[in-house]
Amino acid sequence: MSSYSPPLRDMKFVLEHTCGLDELVSLPAFEHVDPDTAFSALDEAARFFSEVVAPTNRDGDVIGSVRNDDGSVSAPDSFKKAYQQYVAAGWGSVKAPMEYGGYGFPGAVGLAVLEMMTSANMAFSLCPMLTSSAVLALDVHGSEEQKAHYLEKLITGEWTGTMVLTEPEAGSDVGALRAKAAPNDDGSWAITGSKIFITWGEHDMADNIVHLVLARTPDAPPGTKGISLFIVPKFIPDDNGGVGEANSLSCVSIEHKLGINGSPTCVLAFEDAQGWLLGEENQGMRYMFTMMNDARLHVGLEGMGLAERSYQQAVEFATTRLQGRAVGAPKTESSAIIEHPDIRRMLMTMRAFIEGSRALLFDNAAAIDRARYAADEASRAAAEERAGLLTPVGKAFATDLGVELTSLGVQVHGGMGYIEETGSAQHFRDARITPIYEGTNGIQAMDLVMRKLPMRGGDAVREYLEEIEAIAPELEAAGFAAMAASLATATSQLRDATEQLLSRDNPNDALAGATPYCRMFGLVSCGYYLAKHALVAAPLAADDTWMADKITTAKFYAEQLLPQTAGLLPAAVAKADALFGIDLAGSIN
Repeated sequence: MSSYSPPLRDMKFVLEHTCGLDELVSLPAFEHVDPDTAFSALDEAARFFSEVVAPTNRDGDVIGSVRNDDGSVSAPDSFKKAYQQYVAAGWGSVKAPMEYGGYGFPGAVGLAVLEMMTSANMAFSLCPMLTSSAVLALDVHGSEEQKAHYLEKLITGEWTGTMVLTEPEAGSDVGALRAKAAPNDDGSWAITGSKIFITWGEHDMADNIVHLVLARTPDAPPGTKGISLFIVPKFIPDDNGGVGEANSLSCVSIEHKLGINGSPTCVLAFEDAQGWLLGEENQGMRYMFTMMNDARLHVGLEGMGLAERSYQQAVEFATTRLQGRAVGAPKTESSAIIEHPDIRRMLMTMRAFIEGSRALLFDNAAAIDRARYAADEASRAAAEERAGLLTPVGKAFATDLGVELTSLGVQVHGGMGYIEETGSAQHFRDARITPIYEGTNGIQAMDLVMRKLPMRGGDAVREYLEEIEAIAPELEAAGFAAMAASLATATSQLRDATEQLLSRDNPNDALAGATPYCRMFGLVSCGYYLAKHALVAAPLAADDTWMADKITTAKFYAEQLLPQTAGLLPAAVAKADALFGIDLAGSIN
């Protein structure tokens, strides 16, 4: 089992040169923060998550969380110990609102902390990650009384939060849910129904669990328009804000899964459980999307974070594993496999995609910060549009890559990668959920094509592409003409796909190309960020090997990965005829 070393320098580089951290912390909401303070916090986070949380990763996979006969769920002992230290250190407070005990750092800085936690132990990280999203939903949509009741303890991590959406017949189609909410005489509601796939829905790491539950009130309209959101705690808070009596809900079972075994995925039964309406009736889906969009960014981070952990382990293995003789090596010696070109190709593919997707996700987080806190309405609107555009791309692209790159990590290990004791297979298994939950990647691609692409008649995407095209003169002036040409070609292909999809009259024809189009968008975006990184590194590369490596990574991406856009273009613009030309169900013999 390998250790984990957070890539601090790259995180800080991206925060500075992609997110514009200096400008972010100049906003009134963040004026109490400066880059040095933020970077010092990241230094300490790196120590904490590498030393305290990363060693628990194997326990989560082998021991897992276990449901007991009484319906309670026990996490591995190492998880509980690490979580207590996490709460004591205040890591859940980094980006939380200051008026409820948070530190109020930019979300982009909080994302860097979450990356470290995710790479250290993804199963563990899901509990604080969902709590953070619940804090956001309550902060944006809750009443002052509700905030006073719940936010402080959720921010400290003394209590944890969940998203409770899915039902047996209502997965991606949330509008089909049947859970009911009946009014009580005291103003609360009685929640009844069964919910599945509830991450960390029951556990013993915190004193209370605050569930945010979607349900229907009496006479609510059908579909998503009739859904409301309720706060349903495991234990009802007492008059002093502490843990009171148990609520009427239970964990019926936990799922047996391919990966993230340390994270209990629960079936929850609510039987007239006492809950409190969050916001207004029938606005639950709108409120839940506040939480879901936050979580989608975090799930994209999971794909990248697992790829980072897999990459580090693969590099470590490749430097010590002797096999074959590299070109030019003495005939009597075996070579470390890292000297073989194909191994280097796999490792460089991992490295380039990780660095590109980190920049994409961090830029998304910075856009969310600006959408909420920029000084003027026009800047907030532009940032909200950018965040809306990047969220489905980042979630889908980074999680697809998470599966592909952790698979490459196994491949670098050869046969030993397929053996569980090396730990490489765990990263691959853990990554496989990320393209599925928080909206499948097919849904992300649909969102991109059907909702985000038409924004302002397509001008939102066109302006993003113009931004990418505008750096060509800088690249050429810096001696990166080949990189500029590759990026220009790929951007032109993405522009071609954009215009063709915008012209589609038949929705199925647009949807048929959604997934390859989303992949193209991610490829071009990452090429753009890496090219910008090369421009920053160019004046410093002669005296700084790390900066020189940034340039080499960007060149590799432009030469060997970005040209994949050409192969995706025909699929992105193909119509739906071939998809519906065969009776697939009837063709099975």
